[in-house]
Amino acid sequence: MAHITVPEAEELLDREIKVLDHGFVRLVDYMGGDARIVQTARVSYGEGTKTVREDAGLIDYLMRHQHTSPFEHVILELHCKMPIFVARQWIRHRTARLNEISGRYSVMMDEFYLPSPEHVKPQSTSNKQGRDRKEVPPELAGKIIEILKQDQSSAYCHYEEMLNDGIARELARINLPLSLYTQWYWQMDLHNLFHFIKLRADTHAQWEIQQYAATIAQIAKTVAPMAYASFERHILHGKRFSSEEIGAIRKMLDGKSNPLEGRKLKEFEDKLRDDS
Repeated sequence: MAHITVPEAEELLDREIKVLDHGFVRLVDYMGGDARIVQTARVSYGEGTKTVREDAGLIDYLMRHQHTSPFEHVILELHCKMPIFVARQWIRHRTARLNEISGRYSVMMDEFYLPSPEHVKPQSTSNKQGRDRKEVPPELAGKIIEILKQDQSSAYCHYEEMLNDGIARELARINLPLSLYTQWYWQMDLHNLFHFIKLRADTHAQWEIQQYAATIAQIAKTVAPMAYASFERHILHGKRFSSEEIGAIRKMLDGKSNPLEGRKLKEFEDKLRDDS
């Protein structure tokens, strides 16, 4: 197979895309693109290059029928800078290969994430792990941001003091808060990257990691636009229904009432509403 380059991705290489207040995502390297997906899918019977329309149709077929292995032959390498609390959610995607900056070897920079006032929200009453959409009074938002600033400043001041006293970096770092920025190189194949985007760009994910997922989605779209369009159509904005939900749809099409109740009914209605 010939080396594949994507002109739009080439232009994006090493360009820092800003995320949050101090963060970024940067495409360091990539392997393959839409052409690699169709090559690997057709390798069993060795057909040559098809038309763009045929290539798009094949990619869409693969995505629609969950033939995932050809997508694994496209790989993206990203340099990412994010708050530690975002990194700890991110690291749940265990199929990646990564190398993170180490506070044992390096002095951590004085950079912390501060939410803007409009993103200071109360605890959700319906989602135990998330914030509500309601606004808090401006004076309360200001108070919270000031508390965060003071705590961050104090923690970093004491960190520097310990370093100046000759204390080991691996010990001096342990009181630094989750809002401190970290960095890593992160490599993942396109199939698993799509899974990351599906989960982390969802409105139920924490707002901060949604911003990174949206940025990575644009990079993936640049590297493999046909694959991304198919992913968007069938996975990102598509819905999967359980056998009970399909049964309910059949009854509703027959003019009968929806038999689902309680939480199952709510989840079903949320799927149909598609407010993500």
